[in-house]
Amino acid sequence: MINRRTLLTTALTLGAMKAFPGLSYAQARPLVFATFTGSWEEAHKAVLVPAFRKANADASIVLDPMLSVDQIAKVNAARANPPIDVMLHDPGPALVAIGQDIVEPFPVEKSTHYKDLIAEAQEPMGPAPFFQVVGLTYNPDTIKTPPTSWADLWDPKWKGRVGLVDILFPNNTIMAALAGGGSMSNYDPAEKKLMELRSLDAKIYPSNEALAAALKSEEVWLTSMWLARGFMWKKAGIPLSHVVPKEGAVSIVFEASIPRNARNKDGGYTYLDAMLDPKAQVAFADKMGYVPTVSDAVLPEDIAKQVSLSESDRARLLKPDYKYHTERMQRTLDFWNKEFKG
Repeated sequence: MINRRTLLTTALTLGAMKAFPGLSYAQARPLVFATFTGSWEEAHKAVLVPAFRKANADASIVLDPMLSVDQIAKVNAARANPPIDVMLHDPGPALVAIGQDIVEPFPVEKSTHYKDLIAEAQEPMGPAPFFQVVGLTYNPDTIKTPPTSWADLWDPKWKGRVGLVDILFPNNTIMAALAGGGSMSNYDPAEKKLMELRSLDAKIYPSNEALAAALKSEEVWLTSMWLARGFMWKKAGIPLSHVVPKEGAVSIVFEASIPRNARNKDGGYTYLDAMLDPKAQVAFADKMGYVPTVSDAVLPEDIAKQVSLSESDRARLLKPDYKYHTERMQRTLDFWNKEFKG
């Protein structure tokens, strides 16, 4: 069945072939980039797509927003001729894509900016253009003394004022595990702590947007949240601050890669390099609050104060144990749905 996206892509391709008769269909085909939905797609449209087009003679590009698991399924269904040229993943799905052999090693020699990436972002299967931390976000207007620990969410004086997002149950489980003395390789303490939090009338919201509304109305005063999301909400007028708790906070990098047999690999390499350009990284930080991963991206002072991390903060960042995390995922989900929410 031919859908609207297919018609659009075909039209753009035929148009390019008409303008440049020497191009083959594959060479003329617009670059297809699978970004995430929502604010991610909006930021790519506003920042990265213009940067790519400016550096590539106004080359055609189509954004195909979807979750990482859907990207993997889509490429797996058409391995010989994948409909995506660039994939974007958080680390868990990135490992799945590598394990299923659907992405290929990144040709470092084709990149101008790969050498400037921080060490954590130099992934062999593709660079990590975005870096983020799950911290403790709170309203400084209602909480005068800044919290310092995940355990502060369990303080009885905040009963009924803690809010969590349902779909972020993995992050919430890790947060509870750390509060209970667990680690990146031991989530067991989370189950007791989450039940304690439920007894303190913690509120569960179906989406980030629903939580944002609760923070704005001051129904909620504290939460576990991506610091970038808090940055965007603060720009929208919600009074928020964040801390990296003393027990540590999860840090992840979002990786971009090229599927094997991608039809526009050269365009994909160019787009990835455009994502690593210092100017694009600064603009993306201003739009989304994600910390740049290239060392030569210098943030303006007002943005740096909001998204940069101190040396002491960075010393408390924790990298997930993805093998343990993946193996335990079904138990984590079942407990969240059947016990904590039930």
